[in-house]
Amino acid sequence: MNPQEKLSALIRSWPGAVVAFSGGVDSSVLLAACVEILGVERVLAVIAVSPSLAKPELEEAREIAKFLGVELFELNTGEFSDERYLANSGDRCFWCKEALFVSAEPIAEERGWVLCYGENATDDSGDRPGSLSASSRAVRAPLREAGWTKSQVREFARERQLSVSEKPAMPCLSSRIPVGIPVTIEALARVERMETAIRSRGYRVVRARDFGIERVRIEIGSEEMSKANEERMLLQSLAEQEGYEGFELATYN
Repeated sequence: MNPQEKLSALIRSWPGAVVAFSGGVDSSVLLAACVEILGVERVLAVIAVSPSLAKPELEEAREIAKFLGVELFELNTGEFSDERYLANSGDRCFWCKEALFVSAEPIAEERGWVLCYGENATDDSGDRPGSLSASSRAVRAPLREAGWTKSQVREFARERQLSVSEKPAMPCLSSRIPVGIPVTIEALARVERMETAIRSRGYRVVRARDFGIERVRIEIGSEEMSKANEERMLLQSLAEQEGYEGFELATYN
């Protein structure tokens, strides 16, 4: 069987699916595939709502769920009351996924459905702390299990006219805080305001790396760096408005 047939056979064997949904391309494709295979009445999307989720990301997730006709349950996960998450010592993603899966498991168990999330076969599960949480809790990753690569995921999204088909990777706001620097709600708010202001000028790939108010490093996609260099003074001014004392401009890798 090819990867698409494998995915269909796998999901078809389930009584229903609770999809850990982020609004990114992987989880959107998984959600769309589950709806196609199981029917919308046997699929539920759950999304973690916390300070690490940018407001536009939540709105986009809501729109995708609406487009697919699937119910979206918004979970108030508790990672910001977990000192292990806030410490940001290198395993933050593990504790983030733990918070999500702990919140979603009772919902899946009550319905007798399978809890799953959108990791694909291109992702190195051995190098992803979130994968460790999933495997320890028997949370399924059907795209990876069926051998779907990132390119196949995007092609499926294009065929289904999903709005995220060309969306760049958009990790949570906490990923902007370098390892070793504690995560704070204030820092995430600064990051979100900075990135929103920069994107409003037409930039597509933007990361604001927050080192505290001492410094921010603005990372821009390589195709947009010439524009960023021309607007360096403007970008620095935006950083100063947020209270940053130091400013760097770099290419996003």
